[in-house]
Amino acid sequence: MAELKAKLRADLAAAMKRKDRTTLTVLRGALAAIGNEEVAGSSARELTEDDERKVITREVRKRKEAAEAFDAAGRTEQAADERTEADVLSSYLPAQLSDDELAGIVDEAVAEVTEQLGAPPAQRQMGQVMKAANAKIAGRAEGARVAALVKSKLAD
Repeated sequence: MAELKAKLRADLAAAMKRKDRTTLTVLRGALAAIGNEEVAGSSARELTEDDERKVITREVRKRKEAAEAFDAAGRTEQAADERTEADVLSSYLPAQLSDDELAGIVDEAVAEVTEQLGAPPAQRQMGQVMKAANAKIAGRAEGARVAALVKSKLAD
């Protein structure tokens, strides 16, 4: 069992003892999502730490999207609940990169691709730059945020 799943289970037990309903619900949902991912596909498998982190990231994104939808519908109480759940799950993820750190990594990725191509990359080489950047980012920034930054760097 990967460390993240073990930590979720330990925190679930602690939340039960504290009678913390919000954390309890969120952790049960996260463990269920990990369990579903383990049995998805043609055969059951043990998830790696990185796979588990991706599942938690997906769950955080779902909560944030739900909060936005509740806000748009004028249901602020439910939106606040969704944001609280997203915050609980976010505490299990590595710290997100700052804008400056992300810009530095994207600059390095552009330099790598420039070296490979022998010329600065154009928009059509965005995939190569994204691949190089994502290898270094390792889930510490949202894909849309990375893509927007890469796109702006290539437009310069």
